[in-house]
Amino acid sequence: MGLFGKGSWLSQKRRKFTPEYREEAVKMVIETSRPVARELGLVEGTLGIWVNAYRRENVGEEPPLTVDERERLREQERELRELRQKVAFLEKVAAYFAKDPR
Repeated sequence: MGLFGKGSWLSQKRRKFTPEYREEAVKMVIETSRPVARELGLVEGTLGIWVNAYRRENVGEEPPLTVDERERLREQERELRELRQKVAFLEKVAAYFAKDPR
């Protein structure tokens, strides 16, 4: 089987994708933060080119947070509040013991 033989990548027809399809594929990558190329039947490099082009064209625009990202953010904010309360308490305890010369 030669370079252009049956089944080689060079013998395959080049597929065309609509701008809408590309946009939906890019959104899937950005919103889910997981590899979806194989799921969509795309070459990873092709999808990567589309994602990079989208990011260059939309610099400064942040995509909306996913449900998982929002939940994680709420959890981290709660943890941060708790840690700040603990630090404030420990600072008061340290100040108390610093002025008591036992």
